[in-house]
Amino acid sequence: MSRSNNLGSQGVVLTAYSSRTAEEKSSKEVEESPPALASRRYGHYNMNHAKATKSPPNRTAYGRSNSQDSLDDLSMDDYWNELDNIQKSRESGHEEQEEVILKVQDEGESEAEWLKEAGLSELLGESVGDKEETIVLLATLTRTQAAAVQKRVETLTQTLRKKNKPHPPPDVRDIFRPQCPEKDQNRSGVESRGGTEKETQRTIAEEEVSAYEPSKEKEKVSVLDDVPVPETDLNLAVSFSEQAADLKDKYKGQIPKGTEENTILPNFRLQQDKTGTTKVGDLAPQDMAKVHSLALIELTALYDTLGTEFKHQKAMKIKTKETGLFGVPLSLLLEQDQKKVPGTKIPLLFQKLVSHIEDEGLQTEGLLRIPGAATRIKTLYQELEAKFYEGTFSWDTVKQHDAASLLKHFIRVLPQPLLTQEYLNAFIDVQNLPTRKQQLQALNLLVLLLPAPNRDMLKALVEFLQRVIDYRDKNKMTLNNVAMVMAPNLFLFKGLRTKASEQKEFALATGTAGIMRFLIKYQQLLWTIPKFIVNQVRNLNVENQKKLARDRPMKKLLKKRIPERDKQDKQDKSLIEVDIPKGVIRVQAHSFSKVSMAVQLTEELKASDILARFLSQESGVSESINKEEVCLYEIGGNIGERCLDDNTYMKDLYQLNPCADWVIKPRSS
Repeated sequence: MSRSNNLGSQGVVLTAYSSRTAEEKSSKEVEESPPALASRRYGHYNMNHAKATKSPPNRTAYGRSNSQDSLDDLSMDDYWNELDNIQKSRESGHEEQEEVILKVQDEGESEAEWLKEAGLSELLGESVGDKEETIVLLATLTRTQAAAVQKRVETLTQTLRKKNKPHPPPDVRDIFRPQCPEKDQNRSGVESRGGTEKETQRTIAEEEVSAYEPSKEKEKVSVLDDVPVPETDLNLAVSFSEQAADLKDKYKGQIPKGTEENTILPNFRLQQDKTGTTKVGDLAPQDMAKVHSLALIELTALYDTLGTEFKHQKAMKIKTKETGLFGVPLSLLLEQDQKKVPGTKIPLLFQKLVSHIEDEGLQTEGLLRIPGAATRIKTLYQELEAKFYEGTFSWDTVKQHDAASLLKHFIRVLPQPLLTQEYLNAFIDVQNLPTRKQQLQALNLLVLLLPAPNRDMLKALVEFLQRVIDYRDKNKMTLNNVAMVMAPNLFLFKGLRTKASEQKEFALATGTAGIMRFLIKYQQLLWTIPKFIVNQVRNLNVENQKKLARDRPMKKLLKKRIPERDKQDKQDKSLIEVDIPKGVIRVQAHSFSKVSMAVQLTEELKASDILARFLSQESGVSESINKEEVCLYEIGGNIGERCLDDNTYMKDLYQLNPCADWVIKPRSS
């Protein structure tokens, strides 16, 4: 590998290397490439989007087997080769996609769409939403979240006044006056921390910066060696935008950019939450709808605080196939698949391609990087469309590289990007945020904003990619190699592509590959719902319960509609509440036993202890089910329904939600 350093203030000039097997292109092919392609491959581009430090002289060239997991030490060949393969596939004619013509929204349209998705339709000035629900939501927002909403309402108001619309939104002063926090009010939206609030916020700011200050000495390490990597605490209890605001206050309005050399990605360590970590899929659908609204508001507030434009694109309707396997909308494909396998959340073809690749062995060198034969792939594509659902397709002759190419093809020809048309640009813009921690926080919120089918398939994809990386000593596919290959398939959606200069194209390549690395490496964190959002959901539920209590006519109507259920609930509750000593909870397991179990709360009692006790006491249950198939649920009180993780401390959770019921039942499918 050859590399030249530009010692100017603008950044680093990258020069690609070629270290490929005999099955791949020779270096002569690169020399014979068209000038534009050769230019972008050899990286004549100044990386302005991230500061880079000077590299040590006489740096050793790294091959695939011992390459550092860092983009500045990695050839971009994998990315450009994959782009060439995609282009050839499209030219062959079996990747037909309708070009999407995006309508440029004016500020008024954009803000109106944002308010609707955030669950704040009432602020549009028309009677399209529930006014009381809007007031409840606004009352639970943090300072930065409220500022994000206020900014959009002000912009919309000014736009509509210019257009002389008959229903201008209400004056923002009337909307936010009751919710505007005082200077000493808790910013996080969770329970107050008393006199330690300022100290806590200062600590967050100091940790945020110290994690990104360059160390005095940097060691060269191999990704294959068992070496310690930097560890950074990730605080999910305090709003991300509030953390950024405190950091901004500390540095007088200018958040410092991460100045670390782009080497090993740090390990982000979650601070212990005794009330339990909440993953995507742990909450009931009605609470997940609230999570969506809050995540959108929080993400916008984070981008506003960091001075980055939040690009939320309105989805455009296009003509799509309604049947088949390839090029079918994800929702329709799942409807088809669920007729074959009820309850499936991942497309059956995707599952089969992944399992076939794994059955052939993940040790294969160049897996995902080496393309299959174009003629064979075209034939397989046609045969799968005709025979897959009939069950007559033979997988015995499908070569592993062909299956990998079909998997990537399946992702590319989705009529809408897997990351969605609405949020694709927001995912790409994550690279512009100042620090890795803030980039991770933004990705976390973006994952929560994805529709469930897209989020589930993305999770299945990154889990598979991690399993490929686990065999990197055999297949020579490190985190960076896999990220380079997969980034064009996930981010360069044909229907939304725009012409760009070589410089911008190279920036897009390095940026999207970096985001792909984050999605794979931090997948466990990214599918976690931050505690501050769960707390805001709890607050919303409490306020909505108060609203229902005031709504007597509705309460009577509900009683008339479900008298039998109401009667049964009262009987069950009276049985449960008989002779319950203080400090004891009743755990029910209607799916397995009619008898409830009394559990004494102690400081060290965890959810896993209750499950273990239940499985050991119930004769026949422990033999018929696995522990992984059941979960202890927190139901009611200030939450709809929540599956508890094993490390939840029950006494702490009981104090947070004393009115909840505790039920052991099979995990939600």
